[in-house]
Amino acid sequence: MPRPGLRSRSYKRIYRRTPGGKTVVHYEKRENTPMRCARCGKVLNGVPIKESLRRSLPRTLKRPERMFGGVLCASCLREVLKNVVRESAM
Repeated sequence: MPRPGLRSRSYKRIYRRTPGGKTVVHYEKRENTPMRCARCGKVLNGVPIKESLRRSLPRTLKRPERMFGGVLCASCLREVLKNVVRESAM
């Protein structure tokens, strides 16, 4: 049983074989991944990649100041807005 601090899923479990033939589990911190667009999966511009930097910044610097900033990329937002305007015009 791992110690309580290692039981969370914020640690990646890596299984290693020792020279004695035993399998042991190593726990490593997960790497930071960049924020991605919810629609197309493209990496978002204007959003810091490092989690520690994201945590310490104020909200206005964590994401772009536009509709769906930090959720959709600019090109997807443009497409969504065009579709909404076209639907409301009919």
